[in-house]
Amino acid sequence: MTTSPTGTAGAQPATAGFAISERSAHLRAETALFMRDHVLSLVSHDLRGPLNAIHSWAYVLERKLDANDPNSQRAIAGIRSGVDQQVKLLETIVDATRAETKALALVYEPFPLHPLLVETAEEVRAGLARARGVEVRLDSQLATEQLNGDRERLAAALWLMLAFAVEASAQGAEVVLSTRADPGTWHASVTYTPNEATLNDPALPHLLEAFARKQAGEPREAKRIAWVFALCKRVTEAHGGGFEQSDAGEAGDGSPATLALRVPLSASAPR
Repeated sequence: MTTSPTGTAGAQPATAGFAISERSAHLRAETALFMRDHVLSLVSHDLRGPLNAIHSWAYVLERKLDANDPNSQRAIAGIRSGVDQQVKLLETIVDATRAETKALALVYEPFPLHPLLVETAEEVRAGLARARGVEVRLDSQLATEQLNGDRERLAAALWLMLAFAVEASAQGAEVVLSTRADPGTWHASVTYTPNEATLNDPALPHLLEAFARKQAGEPREAKRIAWVFALCKRVTEAHGGGFEQSDAGEAGDGSPATLALRVPLSASAPR
């Protein structure tokens, strides 16, 4: 089953008069919230390694220094105190701030997948793609398949994948949402051709924050996703699935990039 948009290809980007629907505005805010918490999580994780090393080396230095030298002992105490203060800061401010999305509450109900795909694709078409002159095509192999999960959360993950792909696509380009279900898992992928200039052009309509779009184009460590996709990662993992980001080849070489999620059809709340 394949669903295609009408009246999208060839449309002119229209910054003037570009209006964001209430739902798109809500999803944009949720994207920013999850991204904030994801960045805080990375900060917490990446700072603890160096702080632990400093703490350990302080003990090594203490054994090498004269125990009767008050200046040396004061310096060691200052190092330890500084490390303890930083760890406490991480625990009381950084970790506490991201608690809202750390324990993600899901509402599990069975729902048909195909209507969700149609609705989400149309939301992105109406909310951004038509203004940008980008075609959003749904290539669905689904018929009556159902998934037991949080429909709204999964719709938000799909919306973000499609919205980013449109943001990163040049006028006249095509973004394809492909989806299928094997005996136990739902698979959905978004394929697009990245264009960095378009992604960061302030003259074009945008849904996602400039900071998020800029960071998404920077080199990433292995297995780490761009910050903007934190919602996709958190929602799919909460359902027992996963999210993957596959970049294009050389920048601007015209090769496609892919965003993909997978979720068990029988996802259920953890006990």
